[in-house]
Amino acid sequence: MKKLLLIALIASSLVFTGCFKDDDTPIIIEETTIINNNNPDGGGNGSVETVAVTGLLTGNTTWTSDKIYQLNQKVVVSDGATLTINPGTIIKGSPGTGSLASALIVARGGTLNAQGTADQPIIFTSTEDNITVGQTAGTNLDENDKGRWGGLIVLGYAPCSFSGDIAEAQIEGIPADDTFGLYGGTDAADSSGNLQYISIRHGGALIGEGNEINGLTLGGVGSGTTISNIEVVANVDDGIEFFGGTVNASNLLIWSQGDDAIDIDQAYSGTVDNAVVVLGDISDHAFEIDGPEGTGTGLFTLQNVTIIGNTVTSNGEYADYRSNAQGTTSNIYAFGFKDSSDVELDNDGVATNYNNGDLTFGTWEIVLPEGVTDVNSIFKNNAETVTVTGFGSTASAVTAGNQTVGANTSMLSWTYANIAGGLGF
Repeated sequence: MKKLLLIALIASSLVFTGCFKDDDTPIIIEETTIINNNNPDGGGNGSVETVAVTGLLTGNTTWTSDKIYQLNQKVVVSDGATLTINPGTIIKGSPGTGSLASALIVARGGTLNAQGTADQPIIFTSTEDNITVGQTAGTNLDENDKGRWGGLIVLGYAPCSFSGDIAEAQIEGIPADDTFGLYGGTDAADSSGNLQYISIRHGGALIGEGNEINGLTLGGVGSGTTISNIEVVANVDDGIEFFGGTVNASNLLIWSQGDDAIDIDQAYSGTVDNAVVVLGDISDHAFEIDGPEGTGTGLFTLQNVTIIGNTVTSNGEYADYRSNAQGTTSNIYAFGFKDSSDVELDNDGVATNYNNGDLTFGTWEIVLPEGVTDVNSIFKNNAETVTVTGFGSTASAVTAGNQTVGANTSMLSWTYANIAGGLGF
């Protein structure tokens, strides 16, 4: 691990009371200002203040781009509080697993006003990243460096479809007695704030056996929330996961996630528009789509997406539609996949939804992998007893550069993946 060289510790701490119930979570916020010297790895540019933050934020708080903010364990924007993050601000998560994993959590009723710009994105990354104030990329980590901290979790009061038709649930990774982890409700227009031009890098810390934090988790987030121009790079688990809710999200980029890039669950009923997915060597699906768990329903829309596969390992699928998935996927351009990769209807329930018109597919344009001659063969029905007709009939084979659908990648030219990663948008 490459560490910042600390040359001075300012002996001043601001202590605030909090209300955490988890024994492993501090009940205070401590902000300690540290002066950092030029980083020997090439990331420094003189003295920089680092503000270490732990615990519960109340009232109105502003983080500014002249400092680096270090998340130590959970930092929670509480009900009624507003956290404003100015353009160009860098937030670094500390390493840790389980209850010690670092994450920024926006609780129901809290507001995150994080509006970066194309020239000054807001960056969430690891304390191991040698990026510093005024920069948009460090030099010592890349798309293969995953799990160095947790992630960003936003929770709201919008409807979700839970098993047993309960009204609310606890987001994965937060202990049940910590009420700031609840999400779901009845307010479809609920607002959790404004998130724009944000890059989330190197996250996905382990919080339980086989359970890691997503890059961006959206639980019951309502349509009053703005989610636009978001990038997730090198996350261990999913890139962005929608647990129910009604929020719309646009101009997304997910690169080299460990599991699925865009994951939809619990009757998410918003629109995901204009996204790019670039699978890494260990990535699983570009899309993993689940439907309602209870009787509540909601139809997602996923449109104008470019998905780029990998041919290095056995991992890397186009999409998996599972457990009662309902909604529309259209205008998808895909290339770079293996001959074994597929778009899959996973079971009888989702196949029935397809037959009933609850799950629909618009135009897909696919550059056929070597050895594949029929585009329809990529679309597979794995249901045990339910047959389908026409699955894949709206797909066509194209040659690279001749596609007519997919993402407008120029909208994502600001991203780390494009500028530092060399994806060439």
